[in-house]
Amino acid sequence: MDRNPSPPCSDAEEEEGDAVGNTGYSKHWLFSVIAPAEPDPAASPEGARTELDEEMENDICKVWDMSMDEDVALFLQEFNAPDIFMGVFAKSKCPRLTEICVGILGNMACFQDICMSISKDENLGQVLLQRLCDSDSPTLLETSRLLLTCLSQPEVANVWVERIRENPSVYDCVCFIMSSSTNVELLVKVGEVVDKLFDLDEELMLNWIKNGTCRSVGPSVDDSPEELPDFKIVPCILEAAKQVRSDNPEGLDVYMHILQLLTTVDEGIQAIVQAPDGGKETWSLLYDLVCQELCQPDDPPIIVQEQKTVLASILSVLSAMFASQTEQEYTRMR
Repeated sequence: MDRNPSPPCSDAEEEEGDAVGNTGYSKHWLFSVIAPAEPDPAASPEGARTELDEEMENDICKVWDMSMDEDVALFLQEFNAPDIFMGVFAKSKCPRLTEICVGILGNMACFQDICMSISKDENLGQVLLQRLCDSDSPTLLETSRLLLTCLSQPEVANVWVERIRENPSVYDCVCFIMSSSTNVELLVKVGEVVDKLFDLDEELMLNWIKNGTCRSVGPSVDDSPEELPDFKIVPCILEAAKQVRSDNPEGLDVYMHILQLLTTVDEGIQAIVQAPDGGKETWSLLYDLVCQELCQPDDPPIIVQEQKTVLASILSVLSAMFASQTEQEYTRMR
């Protein structure tokens, strides 16, 4: 399905006390949709559902839309929907069901109290981070959206930063996505997560700059783990930037800002200029962006005004690279 169906018109008024908060949605109907989503513990993995039937998909997508309403989100929280979704993540073989459940949690997390409850649940937090190693792009997109929502709330941002810092597999999975995905929407959202993480915590950024020296388990299309290559953060950022540059100006802005954040620490500048190619790939990409795509002579002033943020990031990185290479040349001459 290309989009989520609109929420249903409810007959909740006919049963006193059945309405969810001040909405017209029926508690009984929500029960009837969410409860069957939890996998049967007695069912064997081989018998697990891999596809949703059309009626169930329509209904649970309606819940997905309805969860943007605070009253519905609070009701789902009281109904222990996050625990039900934990069972889905652990047992379900259906990517669409997993995507929708993560998406519902993402909507629920937009409300501060619910976000705090979700964030402080250590088991749920660990399971959600594991979704970053999923092989399904829509699930990865919803997981990234959920993480960005939580990282954007000051009350719980540090909880997620610490959790991510303690999970080395997050680095590998994020780098895998940036270096291999062609899904522009996913790349932009993952870039926003990385940008937010680096902006929130310099220690985590330093860890990721120095990372890439050990192998770990990553995404796989089956149940067997797949060994990932050693990732370096700069080449992965550049690969993602190349993918989004033509289709999504906002996404390019995000990745250029990530590079700019790297140059705020010496280790980040060195990671850029001491790459195997001496930073030539980074320099070439940024030079090409400025000279061929941005700030062209025939662009009206309004275009340059719109591009000022990404231009500032690019010029900042070029300046840092030039200063570093000049310093290295001076050291060699001495």
